[in-house]
Amino acid sequence: KAEAHLYTIIKIARDEDLKEQTGKDIYFDLVDHEKVRSFRIQKQLPFSTFKEEVAKEYGIPVQFQRFWLWAKRQNHTYRPNRPLNPHEEMQSVGQLREISNKAQNAELKLFLEVEFGLDLQPLPPPEKSKEDILLFFKLYNPEKEVLCFVGRLFVKALGKPSDILRKLTEMAGFTPDEEIELYEEIKFEPNVMCEHIDKKLTFRASQLEDGDIVCFQKSPKADSGTQVRYPDIPSFLEYVHNRQVVHFRSLEKPKDDEFCLELSKLHTYDDVVERVARQLGLDDPAKIRLTSHNCYSQQPKPQPIRYQGVEHLLDMLVHYNQTSDILYYEVLDIPLPELQFLKTLKVAFHHATKEEVVIHSIRLPKNSTIADVIIDLKTKVDLSSPTAELRVLEVFYHKIYKIFPLHEKIENINDQYWTLRAEEVCKTNDVPEEEKNPSQHDRLIHVYHFTKDPLQNQQIQNFGDPFFLAICEGETLAEVKGRIQRKLQVPDEEFSKWKFAFISMNRPDYLQDSDVVSARFQRRDVYGAWEQYLGLEHTDTAPKRAYTANQNRHTHEKPVRIYN
Repeated sequence: KAEAHLYTIIKIARDEDLKEQTGKDIYFDLVDHEKVRSFRIQKQLPFSTFKEEVAKEYGIPVQFQRFWLWAKRQNHTYRPNRPLNPHEEMQSVGQLREISNKAQNAELKLFLEVEFGLDLQPLPPPEKSKEDILLFFKLYNPEKEVLCFVGRLFVKALGKPSDILRKLTEMAGFTPDEEIELYEEIKFEPNVMCEHIDKKLTFRASQLEDGDIVCFQKSPKADSGTQVRYPDIPSFLEYVHNRQVVHFRSLEKPKDDEFCLELSKLHTYDDVVERVARQLGLDDPAKIRLTSHNCYSQQPKPQPIRYQGVEHLLDMLVHYNQTSDILYYEVLDIPLPELQFLKTLKVAFHHATKEEVVIHSIRLPKNSTIADVIIDLKTKVDLSSPTAELRVLEVFYHKIYKIFPLHEKIENINDQYWTLRAEEVCKTNDVPEEEKNPSQHDRLIHVYHFTKDPLQNQQIQNFGDPFFLAICEGETLAEVKGRIQRKLQVPDEEFSKWKFAFISMNRPDYLQDSDVVSARFQRRDVYGAWEQYLGLEHTDTAPKRAYTANQNRHTHEKPVRIYN
């Protein structure tokens, strides 16, 4: 580290690197500089001494080496720009790096040009005037969908592509009379730009310059009869630029890849679900529902993608400034466009006398109301009596936040964070008629279980299943306790240990048997009624007893059945 500033990294790209990488690691530009040979050289070292090291490394005598500086163009491509001049080669490595790149600690990137004769022995570099242009050539094979680097040539600015056709057919291994088409690879970000080159125009007229890339292929024959996906270089480069391997996972098993598909970022919503349906052997692609991946949480996003809700695959994969390669899928029992007009709610049904909680999926048109939910639920559950009525509550962290009015529309109800609980409201020994319809002299109060956490400064921790209780004016705690014990079926010995408190804003005020409970609940219009409640303080244990049916089902593993 202490000596790092004394050195420069020099990265040397050669023809061999271009051949090795093109069509495998890269398709655009010429080379990935991360994968070429790098040298760590002292900054004071003369560049001429470095050339001797290159001679030892590659067996190319110094007099046959010519080095080119690379330059980043305005269109974000990176190409050899010009050869080093004799004056620059006399300088130190550190001075040369500053010429090529003003940024501190930057590497010096060079292209090593070596010419070979027919006997494959190196030759001195040819003279280069302003009229000489160094072009790089890639060959495309549409049948095999293969692109490879085949070499480079110096051409005259006022010459024409027709002058070099024989050399190109030779490079490609074609017969000398093979018709070929030429294209210039101009850029690839944000979009691919690859334009046809007119063989009759001069290179200068086609605006070709040092470092430009010419791609060529056999001229497509109209009567060839062979079907190819990408008949020409622009369509192939477009495909390469936009192709995306997507890992598909079942939403039910979000950690495991089920299958991978090679798609295009430009595929439409319909293209993507059609490919997924084909992969799954499904006749109707509309029954596929997709969900995007959250790159930060590494989980599915909470909301699925709406039917035709995005234009392209890329829109499904982008999460803020990151692009994912994961999508989650579900196979629905009805087509997604139909399902989107419906709302599915998960409702936990608590039977009046049975311990078991049964979770039902209720699917209704979005403009339905809670009354419709109750009608649907009644067809699916066992009621304790034919006349039993139901109500739906919003429960969150063992508190009841809301009784849904029957007229409330279900479209905006969120069952992802809150639990929707349906329960019976009927006339039994435990639940008086008044609880169904409290008179003005009665009050419906919230009753919650709680303990105090000794580790958190005696803070109140709610647990178990909260419930409502109707209390009468003047009713004492002793009378209310009797009804609570009957409702929860708690044995005398256990119940004798329970404490009762009026709790407002998380502060307990313990009650005596003679206290009038209703006197504590005077204000009917208090905001956040769930924050004023009758608290039952006892330990959160004993999962086997009957009254634990009303405890926290997560803590006590209360039996739960799920119906979809």
